[in-house]
Amino acid sequence: MSAAERALYFFGRALVRCFYRVTALGINNLPEGGFLLLPNHISWVDAIVLQLTCPRPIRYIIDEEFYRKPLLHPFLRLVQCIPIDTRHSHSAIRAATEKIAEGEIVCLFPEGQLERTGTLLRLRRGYELIARHVNATVVPVWLDQLWGSIFSFQGGKFFTKFPKRIPYPVTIAFGKPLEANAADIATVREELLKLGEFCFSRRPSLDRHLAELCILGLKKRPFATAVVDGLDHSLLTRSKLLGAAAALSRYLRKEFPGERIAIVLPASKGSMLANLAVTLADKVPVNLNFTIGRAANESCCRRANLRVAISATQFMERLKGFPWPERVLKLDELMPRMKRQIILWWIMSILVPARLLWWLLQIPKAGGHIEALLLFTSGSTGDPKGVVMSHRNIVGNVSQFRQLLDAKKEDAILASLPFFHTFGSTVTLWYPLIEGVPIVTYPNPLEATKNAALIERHKLTLLLATPTFLRGYLRKVDPDKLRSLRLVITGAEKLPLDLAKNFEERFNQRVFEGYGLTETSPVVSVNLPEPRPTKQGEQVQPSSRLGSVGKMAPGIAAEIREPETNRKLSLHESGMLWLRGVNIFEGYLRDPERTADVLQDGWLKTGDLGRFDEDGFLYIEGRLSRFSKIGGEMVPHEVIEHKIVDLLDLSGKDERMVAIVGVQDKAKGEALVLLSAVDVDLAQLRKKLHDAGVPNLWIPKHVQRVGAIPVLASGKLDLKRCKELALE
Repeated sequence: MSAAERALYFFGRALVRCFYRVTALGINNLPEGGFLLLPNHISWVDAIVLQLTCPRPIRYIIDEEFYRKPLLHPFLRLVQCIPIDTRHSHSAIRAATEKIAEGEIVCLFPEGQLERTGTLLRLRRGYELIARHVNATVVPVWLDQLWGSIFSFQGGKFFTKFPKRIPYPVTIAFGKPLEANAADIATVREELLKLGEFCFSRRPSLDRHLAELCILGLKKRPFATAVVDGLDHSLLTRSKLLGAAAALSRYLRKEFPGERIAIVLPASKGSMLANLAVTLADKVPVNLNFTIGRAANESCCRRANLRVAISATQFMERLKGFPWPERVLKLDELMPRMKRQIILWWIMSILVPARLLWWLLQIPKAGGHIEALLLFTSGSTGDPKGVVMSHRNIVGNVSQFRQLLDAKKEDAILASLPFFHTFGSTVTLWYPLIEGVPIVTYPNPLEATKNAALIERHKLTLLLATPTFLRGYLRKVDPDKLRSLRLVITGAEKLPLDLAKNFEERFNQRVFEGYGLTETSPVVSVNLPEPRPTKQGEQVQPSSRLGSVGKMAPGIAAEIREPETNRKLSLHESGMLWLRGVNIFEGYLRDPERTADVLQDGWLKTGDLGRFDEDGFLYIEGRLSRFSKIGGEMVPHEVIEHKIVDLLDLSGKDERMVAIVGVQDKAKGEALVLLSAVDVDLAQLRKKLHDAGVPNLWIPKHVQRVGAIPVLASGKLDLKRCKELALE
């Protein structure tokens, strides 16, 4: 290293340390000789911050156009950067291999451009040529928390942002070295995702109490609207919601020593208030699914030891035969009696600093792995399971969704999904409370006309739904009603391609499919609108792909394993999807056997079969429970259903018309039964399927005519009831 280069590093490091507080992890993973460094690319200062942590000089491969800029060229030449022209890259590859052979560190950003949504882009194959040409060791490295700095694209723009903190905290993690022949695209992506999860999980903010973050979110703009009730159009400002919830929380803390409180309400102003109050009381809200029947709810109450519930008189009158616990608090009766306390806490929520408010409400300093809420699964395959979600799970997933959504100031959400459903709970309840995004509630997502009227009236911009609910919009809603929407996201079940196409044609709105599970809090991945180029002619990598469920949320690692043996496969192969991250649940309530089956060494076995493409988009190919093993072959139910829907021209129907169910068969292990809500000539259907090239093993042997295909309140197929109908 020359004297000029040493001087530049000395003064440059001192200057950068004034603005960035960098934590380096895994320095001992760096080999002694020459090697190739592969980092993710988030901001314009990635190279500077990375050099700050590395004990040796790094020779960066950078774009020729950038290298030749008059102001930068002298410095880039001094630190021996290697210019590359993507159309004629041979000289750059040769120069890089020479540097590595001389024992230098060469760094190449394999994405080839800056990330525009904070998620890992496609990895370009140029690094493979360099690594294999000189047989170089490859070291993946992850730069964490630079998304959101003024040099990142967060908010849709570079530079024109105020720094959130000075010095700005950054974590950099160096991975274990990979041999050149092992460092293929899939392996490097997998290792980068694991490093990203490792860094994300170390963020101190994830251990904060959920109530603390809700208070901070509601105090940002105390007079702004927090929630509008879509039934009577009454609203609560953030300070009024916080004041009412604080008053109710004091009552709950004093009167009920138990750790969990049931909430039996649809999506509404009252339900939001109840959930916030229970959390402020440092208790666990349990939103019960009032649509799944008495026996299932009795099981939930017994398993969670629920002794008290919060509801409302009018709603209780509609729930005939519901197994209410010993004591029920009716909000419509209780809140008027607390008027003085509510006014007092409302004033305090405006005037009192957040820290003092936490102390007065006795909010614990940390939440971490302590239970924050309990969700019960929909019971699609059996009795509902109690999914224990920690403060860390919810805070982490809200943070992940925040980065993906990148909400604007004018955004507002339609909250019609039930809060007992994980999608509704995290995305339309806790995310708006923490981030300060206003919501408009409506108790029934199936009433498309009324939901659309609320979208038009309140100029809502975000619609979160399931494919089942979107079909109602297609049939009943005028296109102008949804004009204000900027983003439609669907989850919980597979998005049929015909539905996505028809919705876009009718409303001029693309539907972006996401993926998640109750056990993942729930957001795992989502497709997003394409980022806008910053200059004319700029090529920007895509953020969505039809048929996929999008790219992974930040802070989640993934593996693909063989379903029966758990043998690790390439990310590009089809197999069982395993996930790791802060959003992975703590376990099933009082069910250690099921917990041990799905949680192993910090990894969650999702039960879903999937794969990744080379651009990092995740494809879910089916749930393992929705496959039958016939004659040694895995037969996918959903693929057959889609084929039958196309052949019978049923795609335009609002409701699900067919379902495939596997039943035991002595000859081949399982046999397929077609449940159908329409009359089907089996012989004709078999011929059509055969002519369409469907394998004989995939063709159902029996048809069972039913009045309707059983579905749950979330829109998912009720697999348990379908099985019962097939066996009848």
